[in-house]
Amino acid sequence: MIDLHMHSHYSSDGELTPQELVNMCAEKGIDLMSIADHNCVRANEEAMKEAQKRGITYIPGIEIDCTYEGVNFHMLGYGMDFYSPDFAEIENNLKRQGRSASLDMLEKTRELGFDLTEEEMSELSKDNYWSETWTGEMFAEVLLAKPEYVDHPILRPYRTGGTRSDNPYVNFYWDFYSQGKPCYVEIHYPDMQDIVDIIHKNHGSAVLAHPCVNLKGKEELLNGIIDLGIDGIEAYSSYHSAEQCEAIVSKAEKHELMITCGSDFHGKTKPSITLGQHGCRISEEKMKKSLKYVSFS
Repeated sequence: MIDLHMHSHYSSDGELTPQELVNMCAEKGIDLMSIADHNCVRANEEAMKEAQKRGITYIPGIEIDCTYEGVNFHMLGYGMDFYSPDFAEIENNLKRQGRSASLDMLEKTRELGFDLTEEEMSELSKDNYWSETWTGEMFAEVLLAKPEYVDHPILRPYRTGGTRSDNPYVNFYWDFYSQGKPCYVEIHYPDMQDIVDIIHKNHGSAVLAHPCVNLKGKEELLNGIIDLGIDGIEAYSSYHSAEQCEAIVSKAEKHELMITCGSDFHGKTKPSITLGQHGCRISEEKMKKSLKYVSFS
């Protein structure tokens, strides 16, 4: 079994250590894996060592926020030299912006009518690797735990039995903090072409993450993204329907791009997503052949 997209606690919205993820993959029967943390490569060395002990093939990974034509996307990097200072600079750039953006998000959350303090958010994030950065998922976690808001109409869909209760934290993020939503705060992400070039410069492969999420309503952008020189597309994802998966596979094959699969497992922020959950219909042998350009060292 393969899962090339999961997140450790080195992601701002991740929960588990790299070692815990490797051990969970071993228990699940996943023998080819990658941790692709948001804008951070720190999990890779730890995960590679643990994977070797467990007999799992490990591919270094990262998931980088970037923009194309004014739209935010995620670009996966695989097999790159993760010791390169280029990836440390990507992380540092986001860390520099994190504190200011978090405070702006707090103010926008208050404008929704919630009584929420900086101290409450800091208490939740104090042990996080990205302690200065608050995510939409974290705002949801704090608000949903406040007893005075147990019947708040904004939060009702995210509670047990509600229409958005399958992944309440991340759904709250998508509904209120993602691009174009009421609590969205712009962060200056690098241009997608620059990220593709950085991944290639460091001997990696650039793969567009969960395209049917970020391209929703903007499908016409995909051809331009392919022209940037990406190496592959994450066709199989927890977020894609079977029909969407097959459409992306067809598109990738037409352009001779590699096809990857990933659950986007995070832990508590996406409780309905499990490791290995991506609906991949391609055999492991064919998948590994598709990944032949990725370094497995």
